[in-house]
Amino acid sequence: MKKLLLLSLVSFWLFSCGSSGKLSKEEGQKIKVSWKLISNFVEPDGSFSAKFTLKNESGITLDGTNWALFFSMSPRPIHTNKTPEPATVEHINGDWYKMVPGKDFSLQPGDSAVIHYTGTEGVIKETDAPLGLYFVFYDKDGKEGEIAEVADYVIEPFTTEEQILRGKRDLLKVPTAESRYANNLAFTTLAADQLLKIIPTPAKITAPKGAITLSNRNHVFYDEGLENEATYLIQKLKEITGTEFPVQKGLPAATALSEPVIILKNGKVNVSGKTQEAYTLDVDAKGISITGADKAGVFYGIQSLLQLAPVENYAKPVNELTLPFVNVQDAPRFVFRSMHLDVARNFQTKESVKRVIDLLASYKINHLLLYTAEDEGWRVEIDGLPELTEVGGQRQHTSGINAPALHPSYGSGPFAKDKSKHGSGYYTKADFIEILKYANERHIKIIPELNFPGHALAAIKSMEARYERLMKEGKEKEANEYRLIDPDDKSEYISAQAYKNNVVSVARESTYHFFEKVVDEMAKLYKEAGLTMDTFHTGGDEVADGAWTKSPMAAQLLKENPSIGGAKNLQAYFLRKLLPRLEKRNLKVHGWEEVALTKTPAGVYNANPEFVGRPVVPYIWNNVFDVDLGNRLANAGYQVVFCNVTNFYFDMAYDNDPKEPGLYWGGFVDARDNWAFAPFNMFKTTEETAMGKPMKEEFVGKQLLKPEARKNVLGIEAQLWAETIKGRDMMEYSILPKLMGFSESAWAPERGWENVADDNVRKKMMQEGWNVFANTMAQRSIPKLKYMNGGYNYRLPMPGAIVENGTLKANTELPGLAIRYTTDGSEPTVKSTLYEGPAQVKGIVKLKAFDSAGRSGRTSVVTTK
Repeated sequence: MKKLLLLSLVSFWLFSCGSSGKLSKEEGQKIKVSWKLISNFVEPDGSFSAKFTLKNESGITLDGTNWALFFSMSPRPIHTNKTPEPATVEHINGDWYKMVPGKDFSLQPGDSAVIHYTGTEGVIKETDAPLGLYFVFYDKDGKEGEIAEVADYVIEPFTTEEQILRGKRDLLKVPTAESRYANNLAFTTLAADQLLKIIPTPAKITAPKGAITLSNRNHVFYDEGLENEATYLIQKLKEITGTEFPVQKGLPAATALSEPVIILKNGKVNVSGKTQEAYTLDVDAKGISITGADKAGVFYGIQSLLQLAPVENYAKPVNELTLPFVNVQDAPRFVFRSMHLDVARNFQTKESVKRVIDLLASYKINHLLLYTAEDEGWRVEIDGLPELTEVGGQRQHTSGINAPALHPSYGSGPFAKDKSKHGSGYYTKADFIEILKYANERHIKIIPELNFPGHALAAIKSMEARYERLMKEGKEKEANEYRLIDPDDKSEYISAQAYKNNVVSVARESTYHFFEKVVDEMAKLYKEAGLTMDTFHTGGDEVADGAWTKSPMAAQLLKENPSIGGAKNLQAYFLRKLLPRLEKRNLKVHGWEEVALTKTPAGVYNANPEFVGRPVVPYIWNNVFDVDLGNRLANAGYQVVFCNVTNFYFDMAYDNDPKEPGLYWGGFVDARDNWAFAPFNMFKTTEETAMGKPMKEEFVGKQLLKPEARKNVLGIEAQLWAETIKGRDMMEYSILPKLMGFSESAWAPERGWENVADDNVRKKMMQEGWNVFANTMAQRSIPKLKYMNGGYNYRLPMPGAIVENGTLKANTELPGLAIRYTTDGSEPTVKSTLYEGPAQVKGIVKLKAFDSAGRSGRTSVVTTK
């Protein structure tokens, strides 16, 4: 009896010590967490329900006061629980959330707890799920103690219709192998002689019979001033032949030639009235001649030449290069062809950015809008303002949204400068200068950006840290020199990305002084790179309703200037005051569409005539919520850049498969969407809403682009916002192969279908054109990506497949890819059975699409019935 009593006391003592053990990082990492999306078909319509499960395998007891679980989640408003839950999920700021226990919460070692919650907007992607989870533990006085990242976290798969569709309004189908098969029936595989020779398609191209074989016996000659282009060419030729081509400055005498040569030269080139960036390319028995109207023209002629090289040369350089005879006359459709790259929300290294620059050069894109400042990060070192990178260049756990530091975002976790995550990092001045030079050598202009007055949290937090530092040093005047907020502002608002404190004060001079300081320091970096900064992007988008409404400084400004007309017009006031300062610096001012708009009291946007004729260029993304906005601004006289979300947002997921990463608020965007764009007849190529509803009826009564306003379309830009982009591989996957379709819209001549009024005729023409383009990508362009720059991480689609009466039928949306399959449950490889036509199968069939480089996409699965 005594032994039993003693054993019981020991057990009680051990359990008590374990259950009230230290709230430590080590113990916290023993708590398992799983998350499951339950349904998007909950009331009110358009809402989701989800649950967390906590399993306590630590030696501590979680109670109602000693913990909170923090995480990032694609921002959505959270509903108040209708019934009590053990804990509640709360929105903090941006995509930062936390779970807090109820007062009676108790989770002892070995036990589990399930916490349900609901919110607004459907959740259909695994990339939407909570990320970057960590526990913060608290002492008995409520003070923060140790932090423990969740080490064992599982996102349960999305498998049912109510998890994959976004509620009753979602008209799309659940993606399956069978649905893909049905969609892919429109495609046919073409022979090699039916493919395009060059992407983007040249203005004029003929292909006489014959070919030339080059080796290091063939010299490269170049004209005065084309040293950079010649160096680039011989470097690329070495990559695809493995041999050095001799290079010589000056043009050869025709009588001195015993072997075919490659000639790069300047000359008068006019293609359909266009000279800027124009070139001719001739490949014949005498050799290769590239003539450019300017250096950029020569460079683009080189890109077309390199595209003629067969995939085999990229895969295995063999000292020789055989090219088909061609005669090309070419010039771009648009002088402004750009891609936007967001490195603020999730950082990309200098090396990764240079890889993107190489891709853009390959497809004749001549601008890169490098988005280095956002709410979630500041990425370029600025002389005299070290806090911008010390504070704004990294994210960490903070005690609240008012702390002078950036809180976690997009799964960046609780610890500053965590190299395993993507929230921290910046470019030194030397890094940025190197990027500028690298781009310039490839005829790409980098456009820098500072997004004001909204999207400014990183700058605000950095300057608040600076303010506090200098105030402690007794330097009040210096502390206020670059301060960006009204400290007494009590305005309540929530931005498009769910921020509550990301708008600068437009009423204080120090805000403009800060902007000028950044612009001037950026200009110095360009000068050090041997360049002139002549364009600056001011952002200017998505200032939330409610901003400045309870700011004493704004109220005083409005009182002194009643003509402004209220807080809604303070954004236009901001540009009105900033613009002369930038014009003084000889800068063209680019910005999002709001820089050219005013807002009525009812929230309706109208073109603002105030800046027409001045160097203000709005970029228009919104063609789904305000369908004719781009046309209206061009018709009003603004030079515009079209960035239509339905066509050009690379961060939109390729499709609605839950494992396909990306966003979808603007719909799903693939390479065809990038290709299928009629800039002067946008309504004809804006086919459906994000929910799959046909858009045609929404165009009734809307403004068409006036013929005389076509000249106002400066160009087009693709966007890669980085909320879901974690590292180089995800970035490249989102860009490729979409960039190919985009380049066709940016450079190639107007396609015949763009102005066809009859829907059926136009769609038939588009399908025929896209089939050729898709075949060309699959058979010629995509496989080269495996070898370029050591290999890019590009996407290949999942095959479509059905099994009928034991017969397998399969196809792909990129004809020319090989489909391989297994029936034994194993994953298909390059050695698996090649699908060559309908085949008899049994059991579970797994299929993958492979390109000729041996790379594959994800697996499709069908089961015999």
